[in-house]
Amino acid sequence: MSFPSPFYRWRPHPWHGLDPGQHQPEIVNAFIEITSFDTIKYEVDKRTGYMRVDRPQRSSSLPPSLYGFIPRTYCGPRVGALATSTDRGDRDPLDICVLSERPIDRAEVILNARVIGGLHMIDEGEADDKIISVLDNDSYYSNITEIADLPNVLIERLRHYFGTYKLIPGKEVKVTVERVYNKEHACKVIQAALEDYTEEFGE
Repeated sequence: MSFPSPFYRWRPHPWHGLDPGQHQPEIVNAFIEITSFDTIKYEVDKRTGYMRVDRPQRSSSLPPSLYGFIPRTYCGPRVGALATSTDRGDRDPLDICVLSERPIDRAEVILNARVIGGLHMIDEGEADDKIISVLDNDSYYSNITEIADLPNVLIERLRHYFGTYKLIPGKEVKVTVERVYNKEHACKVIQAALEDYTEEFGE
């Protein structure tokens, strides 16, 4: 029996070891960190690649979609240049939300996500964009090609969640969701993040 190519004898780092996708920026691989059932903020530990508990969520709202990142992306100066009120990216992998009809209750999975738009978010003076996508082979969302095709209530749910998910009573929230953008701009953000990654870490 021959091994597949590439073959990983050990678990690859989700950020650096996985592929961003064969058909990016329109269809990308997404590594999922959080499901719609999670009241804890989990994120991949950048050094080890394993999941780390970041914090319990202070808000009572649950994530309205799957949430993770696109491998081998980095929000650096090119992503910052696409922002409206800053020129700095947040120096993290590019975040992505994935909508699916059937509930997916397991994190640490990889899936194919079809990009339809995004949220331009500023977090403490840094661009922290959230790409919005749908599960690529989900028949329920098969006719959704642009974020404008989604019901307004779902878009507002996404905006509200990210505008409040760092809310701590008695403290000023330094997060603003400045605008919703379409697929064309989302693809530009993804391409910028891929190029920022190459400059920061190499091929």
